[in-house]
Amino acid sequence: MGRIRPQEVISRSISALIALWLTVPLGAQQGPTIRVNVRLVRSLVTVKDANGQLIGSLNKNDFSIFDNDVKQDIAVFERQTEQPLSVAMLVDTSGSTRIELRYELDSVSKFFKALIVEGNPDDRVALYSFNWQVTLINNYTRRFATLDQRLKLLKAEGGTSLYDAIYLASRELELREGRHVMVLVTDGGDTTSNKDFHQALEAAQLADAVLYPVLVVPITNDAGRNIGGENALTTLAAGTGGKVFTPAVGAELDRAFEDILRELRTQYLIGYYPKDVPPTKDRFHNLKINVTGRNLRVVARSGYYGDFDDSTTGPRR
Repeated sequence: MGRIRPQEVISRSISALIALWLTVPLGAQQGPTIRVNVRLVRSLVTVKDANGQLIGSLNKNDFSIFDNDVKQDIAVFERQTEQPLSVAMLVDTSGSTRIELRYELDSVSKFFKALIVEGNPDDRVALYSFNWQVTLINNYTRRFATLDQRLKLLKAEGGTSLYDAIYLASRELELREGRHVMVLVTDGGDTTSNKDFHQALEAAQLADAVLYPVLVVPITNDAGRNIGGENALTTLAAGTGGKVFTPAVGAELDRAFEDILRELRTQYLIGYYPKDVPPTKDRFHNLKINVTGRNLRVVARSGYYGDFDDSTTGPRR
């Protein structure tokens, strides 16, 4: 019999150990699995005083945040955040906007110029139109001249698929980095969407999108207005941390867009990793953000959609 060299002994020992390891059930090879919630929940926050003036000088310790009434530790805090903006501009081109559309588009163009030409070089804008259908006129870009030219081609006709527009724009926004904002220029409620109000709101909240409806109402008396549609827009804005504007065309509409820009440039970004939130079958988590010890009003989204059991998988967004 030949002699076994030391290297062969080592090799055979390793092979035996591997064979033994392979016979052990997989569950016994591993320690206990601990699933940890590592998903960051973010919220864009606007703070105003009793007179409606924007407050942009608060510190992290001035804020407290609650997830389903459970206080959370703030992990991310940015004052007047410079996170890049993705702004989806949704323009109502239904037949009822025919008279005012030209003036609306002129104000939208000024907004684009202020945001793109004079703003953060990382900001981007997409242009959508909606009537009985939703059309992506131009994907996210910084090319003001292109956007301005395409605005001039929009014409008014057909119905109003407002909820479809919010839903589709949200799906695109969800994929983008940074802050997500949606501006809707419309004269009233939805008439032709396949999606409903709740689907539109859920899509916007899943996309972390702040909605700013700009409601241009040509009829000033209540008898001719779509009050239900206006209330729906107010609820959409409140649920996402935005605000409804109700200007007339011209100087008032220009000021509304200027106010939106000021809010975007004075936002706080607050984020946390959910902790000690009891598991729930309700996917929606209520968020409450407070400023302690001051007579200030906080505007932020009302909540976010998580998975059914957040103790194991964490929130989706």
